[in-house]
Formats: sequence, structure tokens, C-alpha cells
Amino acid sequence: MTEKENFLRLLSGKEPAWVPRCSVIYKDKCQKYPPAFIQMRMSFLSQFRTPTGGRDIWGVPYVATKETGGMSLPEPNNFILDDVTKWRDVIKPPSTEGINWEEMAKKDLANINREENAVVIGVGGFFMEFMGMMGFEEGLVSLSLEKETVLELFDFMADYLQPFIEAIMKYYKPDAFKVTDDTATAKNPFISPQMYREMIKPYHMRVAKMPLEAGLPIMMHDCGRCEDSIEDWFDFGVRGWDPAQVMNDLQGIKKKYAGKLMLCGCWDSSGPPGWAGTSEEVVRAAVRECADTYAPGGDFCFWASVYGEADDEEFTNRASWITDEYNNYVRPFYERQG
Repeated sequence: MTEKENFLRLLSGKEPAWVPRCSVIYKDKCQKYPPAFIQMRMSFLSQFRTPTGGRDIWGVPYVATKETGGMSLPEPNNFILDDVTKWRDVIKPPSTEGINWEEMAKKDLANINREENAVVIGVGGFFMEFMGMMGFEEGLVSLSLEKETVLELFDFMADYLQPFIEAIMKYYKPDAFKVTDDTATAKNPFISPQMYREMIKPYHMRVAKMPLEAGLPIMMHDCGRCEDSIEDWFDFGVRGWDPAQVMNDLQGIKKKYAGKLMLCGCWDSSGPPGWAGTSEEVVRAAVRECADTYAPGGDFCFWASVYGEADDEEFTNRASWITDEYNNYVRPFYERQG
């Protein structure tokens, strides 16, 4: 059985032969197993963002830091849209005219072993990308007071993304499709369940429509305490969720949705195991606790993160401790269980 086959077995609700691992953005000296799936973005959509920053396709400026391994966020206090009613004058994504979709797919997929690794690709981001345009204060006010105008902007965004979805299906032929957004803080959703259902969910459903109709499993990326939306996700075919963070009732969710929802993560990504200077003992114990808690019965894909500069030996060591524990303790979990 390949990594891909094992992962797709998990995503279909069956217990896998071993605990699969999500791909990671950094390399370490202990890696010996290929990732279960490769999360990727179409190069056209990511070409404007670099490891040091850049802009997204809507024009929002981003900044990155070495301390987070090159991850980026919208540049603080540099919002491109201060009046949502003027979005047509501001939001001007790059033209898609002349894109050779087939050639782009070949280049994007060139270094991926499609027999061994599942490919997960998608689009989304309506809520979070809108917040990037306006900032949370103006963005949340606009969602409440300028509903029709915001939905017109979301319609425009969805229309722009549709050719990319069609190209994904025709040329990339992914093994799963991912809807991406971040709708929650560490404590609660940014918006009410009603507002999510009225203003955001229809667009999540819209981008998932073609992949779902083609029979692809849908994955959802949503950070924070977003468990309130799980039932809604099922309406557009969601089978897997990442990063499934620990501020949610993950044990209750795993029990309630056994065989229906794969949890990818379940790692305390903001806790001590990821911090610089954390001891080897703490990191290794956290990996084992994560597996012991969430691997039984399936519905679990391992993912763990650390933070720091990619060329820092201390960072590399922490990443290696995680990988070593995955190799020797997490991956063979079901084999030990018999």
C-alpha cells in the first residue's frame, strides 16, 4: 500500500494501515517517509507572494518573518480598501487571459510522485482575504452594514476563481480538493453561525461544487475554534479538516463524527512544544500524547509544527525530534495495537 492509498483510505472513513503524516514546509535530518499528501497552490495564484512578502492576487500586501520559517500575514495597518462600496476601483486581480493551464499544471506537478503521494489543492479564503483587504474592524462592520455590497465583492471573487477550479479539475486532477479559509479566533468564531451561513458558506459551497460533483473528497482548512461550523461543512462534502486545533473539543468531535471527519493535526501549535528553547523531552512527550489521544480508531492524520528560522540548528533539532517520534512511535501506532 502506498502513502497515497493509505491516506485516501483514511479520508474515506476507514482505519488506515499506519498513521499518515501531512507534508511539512521544512526539512529535517530524520525524514525518511514521504508525506501522505502534498498540499499545493497553483503557481499563478502564489507567484505574487514570496518568502519575504509580496501581495496576494487581490493586491493585499503581505510580510513574512524568518522567525516563523517564512510564513506571512497581511501587513499590519496597510489596508487597501477603506470603503467597501468602492471595491470595484480597488480590487483588480491580474488578468487570466493567455494562461496556458495545461503547461502550468505540468510544471506545478513535475516533482510530485502521483503514484506515491496524494495531491490536495484548492481555493477559498473569502472571509480571511476580505479581512486582509479592510482589516478586522472595517471588515466586520462592512459585513454587518454593507451586506449586499460585500456579497457583490464575493461574487466577483468567486467568478474570478472559477476558471482556476475548472483548470484544477481538468489538468491537475487532484485526489482531494481543499476549501481554505480562517473564520475563528483561538476562543470563538469571528462571526455568528448565522452570518457564516448567510454570507460565507454559500461561497465555500460554490468553490466546492464542481469537485464534489466529480466525486472528490473535500477537505477544509480553518484555524481556531471553528467547531461550530462542522455541520455546515458537511453540506459541501467535507471529509477532512486541518489543522484541527486543540482549542476545539477534538475528543468530542472525533467521537461524534467517527468515520465521517478526518482530523489532521490535533497538535498544540501555539503551545510549548513549538517554542524555541523547548527541551527534547517536552517535544517528544507532546508527540506521543497527541498520537495516544487521537490515533485510536482512525480519523487522524499526524501534523505538528515548530517555529523558528529554517537554518537555525535549534529549530532543526526540534523538527527532527518530532519526525523521529513520528517514524518510531506515531506511524506504527496501529501495528502496536494489533
